[in-house]
Amino acid sequence: MSPLAIFLILIVFLTALLVTFLARQFQEENLIHSIKNQMTNPKIKTIEKEKIVAETLNGRFAMIGLIAAVGAYLTTGQIIPGFV
Repeated sequence: MSPLAIFLILIVFLTALLVTFLARQFQEENLIHSIKNQMTNPKIKTIEKEKIVAETLNGRFAMIGLIAAVGAYLTTGQIIPGFV
């Protein structure tokens, strides 16, 4: 197996670990936040925790994509390597 293939597998694995960790962390934080809001002022309309988690993860994935685009541009000079 070539060193490039090993590197790509490593990057994909690390990205999957990061996404899993962030998803769990945000779910726990949002659950704690929603419970606090309901206890302090029950009349306030609360946002569903799934929506908060989804929007937060969407933002994180967008930032990962932006970093990947900048990394591809810095290493190859193209935003999409191999695409002319």
